[in-house]
Amino acid sequence: MSGNQDERPAVEMDTSFLRSRRGIVKLAEMGTLFVAFVCFAVACLPQHIAATVLEFFITLFLLLLYLLRLNKRLTLFFWPLVDLFNSTFAAVYLIVLGLIALTTYTVTGVLVGGVACLISAALHGVESYTLFKNITFNKSRNEAGLN
Repeated sequence: MSGNQDERPAVEMDTSFLRSRRGIVKLAEMGTLFVAFVCFAVACLPQHIAATVLEFFITLFLLLLYLLRLNKRLTLFFWPLVDLFNSTFAAVYLIVLGLIALTTYTVTGVLVGGVACLISAALHGVESYTLFKNITFNKSRNEAGLN
């Protein structure tokens, strides 16, 4: 123990991100994806389970990236743009998955899972729209408010 009290922790927590609009939307996305996963697991649809779990973990990774402020340390990527691409492709993919589940359901769990996928797709669409509005390529990160 060095006794130096001015040392910063190795990883900082940004708890204000969870209270921000983007944090709340990410948590809501994860919640709806988890509901869809449980419904598809009850109905025993492995393809739907894999798709929802994959997107759940990608969203969890991005949430932890912003929560632990790793986006400031890993500057190789422009993380809001990565988040924008993920949200856009996830919205389209979940719309297709939800519509397939709604049109081919035989068990009530598939119907509820399809509705949860469509709700999650709407949340991903909202997030991609707000990210697209906030990303500007002719301003620095500080001016655009993306830090």
